[in-house]
Amino acid sequence: MTEYPTGVAERLDALVVRVLAPNPSPYTYTGTQTYLVGTDDLAVVDPGPDDAEHLKALTAAIAGRPVCAILCTHTHRDHSPAAAPLAAATGAPIIGCAPLTMRDAGPRADAAFDADYRPDRVLADGETVSGEGWTIEAVATPGHTSNHLCFGVRENGALFTGDHVMGWSTTVVAPPDGDMTAYMKSLERLMTRADTVFYPAHGPAIDRPQRLVRGMIGHRRQRERQILRLLEEGVGYIPEMRARMYVGLDSRLEGAAERSVLAHLIDLQGRGIVAGNEGDWRLAA
Repeated sequence: MTEYPTGVAERLDALVVRVLAPNPSPYTYTGTQTYLVGTDDLAVVDPGPDDAEHLKALTAAIAGRPVCAILCTHTHRDHSPAAAPLAAATGAPIIGCAPLTMRDAGPRADAAFDADYRPDRVLADGETVSGEGWTIEAVATPGHTSNHLCFGVRENGALFTGDHVMGWSTTVVAPPDGDMTAYMKSLERLMTRADTVFYPAHGPAIDRPQRLVRGMIGHRRQRERQILRLLEEGVGYIPEMRARMYVGLDSRLEGAAERSVLAHLIDLQGRGIVAGNEGDWRLAA
């Protein structure tokens, strides 16, 4: 068995089972991880791509038990498309994030939006869904996308973090929908919580979550300082900034890195620190 076996139901704790979808890529790492919560009746978190092999694996893991809810953290196509066929097969409602579709022709480092996502119920921040032995609370965490939710399990201290916090890489924040200001506030919110483990959609479980989040905040502040130093040197063209900031980056990720730089610049502009536009940024007077 490999470290990340595709399609195998892996028990992570008394309430949580993980099933890895067969969609590895430079952007999804080993693939999208779908989680089953519960023992007698279940919630399915981030059903993943509409892939026949993955749906077969989920059906086997569900093993005929009732499904109370299919929960989606956000509507990128590696997370939510399997919700509809799984709902049809199980009769479960699709619950969680609001629908969101954006036209976005820019370079992405993640899947585009799922235009077919149709939730039966949208969860507001703090709302819950429950089953036998488990209660899941929605935690609004905009930033990666404006509709992103995390899901906290009250009984075991777990937080399903979707793409807000990943176990292998920093999260993509790509304008126009990705918002660095909102993302940083969402990270700071997680620092105030008492979650004991994060289960991300990509990468391994995180058993010291507050330490990781603190490091992620520090990493973003370091990127911000790099940008300000470059602007002080008169470098205000995003591709040149990216080349200076991301030395040795895989060429397939260059466009996404430039979107991240743009997200930081928009945040700094909103705080009155920089001025300009995509082609020519500078320090504010």
